[in-house]
Amino acid sequence: MTFGRILTAMVTPMNEAFEVDYEEAIRLAKYLVSHGSDGVVVCGTTGESPTVTSDEKIKLFRVVKEALGKTPVIAGIGSYSTEATISLARQAEGTGVDGFLVVVPYYNKPSQEGMFQHFKAIAQVTSVPLILYNVPGRTSANLLPATVKRLAEIPNIVALKEAAGSVDQVSELKRLLPPEFAIYSGDDSMTLPMLALGCYGVISVAAHVIGNEMKEMVDAWLAGDCAQATKLHLELFPMFKGIFVTSNPVPIKALVEMIGIKAGSVRLPLVNATPEEVKFLKDLLVETKKVSVNTKSRTQVTTELKVASEKASDLMV
Repeated sequence: MTFGRILTAMVTPMNEAFEVDYEEAIRLAKYLVSHGSDGVVVCGTTGESPTVTSDEKIKLFRVVKEALGKTPVIAGIGSYSTEATISLARQAEGTGVDGFLVVVPYYNKPSQEGMFQHFKAIAQVTSVPLILYNVPGRTSANLLPATVKRLAEIPNIVALKEAAGSVDQVSELKRLLPPEFAIYSGDDSMTLPMLALGCYGVISVAAHVIGNEMKEMVDAWLAGDCAQATKLHLELFPMFKGIFVTSNPVPIKALVEMIGIKAGSVRLPLVNATPEEVKFLKDLLVETKKVSVNTKSRTQVTTELKVASEKASDLMV
């Protein structure tokens, strides 16, 4: 089972009082699916899941799913507590979302057997399809291919977001897992290398601002035009890496503001981008859009860059 090639792990818009801006979340979700995304992930790490309350998450899941209709909406429900994750899964099942993204428990560093039992317990209480999420850089625990193979035998565990950053680990996953088990890149810069290994797509951060360009890259690869896919990958590579100039989602929220959507601030303990970081991100956006001008009309790109420049000036005040 798959949910589309490009899913964007969307930011959670906040107003000036640091409250979730549900209307702007809907606007952002609609923008994303009209700019290259096949679906969205709500309240993943990029959506500030550690500092968004359970009640806020449930409302976000509901309003975004209602707004997008048949477009896939994946709810981020994972945490370091199996009991808390099960509780959220039971509540979220009633919102109509199409899948759950469940991260490896962070901070408490479970063993491989602990991870297996954690994901198994969650899968047993819901009929909603689960996407496992492996991101050792954040969790300090690596979900190994042999454990994923065991989990893939559970009927409603259908996919993996893999962000260990290891081509060897991805190769082993592809060797062990059945072809129908979808593997998504969890790193934008690893999208093309992982497609080359037979993976399915990407759960993206960069697609907030270069979704159409990423779609062009993925489509070129699927059409067998390896040279064009590689060209686009190299053009987009500075953006793939530059959006992590500081902790995610701080940079991408600044960039989303630059394209005219009110992403707002991040909640503590994160803080907003510095003026120097904002300038770096504005310059990065300008350069990326200039080299990808072949994907859009020059007038559209010029308009986007004008908006970006104005918004960046506001952010640096």
